[in-house]
Amino acid sequence: MNLLFWGLTIGVTGKVMLALGVLMAHSEIAHEHRIDARVLRSFKTERWITIIGILLIVLGYTLEIYFYNFTELLTCEGENCTALIGTFISQ
Repeated sequence: MNLLFWGLTIGVTGKVMLALGVLMAHSEIAHEHRIDARVLRSFKTERWITIIGILLIVLGYTLEIYFYNFTELLTCEGENCTALIGTFISQ
């Protein structure tokens, strides 16, 4: 398995966790129709799931950047960047 596979897998896992965290909190509010300790606990759980999800999305993005060797675009200047972009587009 290569870096692209892991980057995509981690990115997708993060996005799913983010969606689950939001769904959990919103379903709790819909069932309760008021804010109490149970709803506040679900908000804390949602916060942690969301933070982990965002971190996994960023990690997946970083792995994809390194896999496709786009790191050269982060440090290039002027005409060198134009040549690099043309190389990536033509692939």
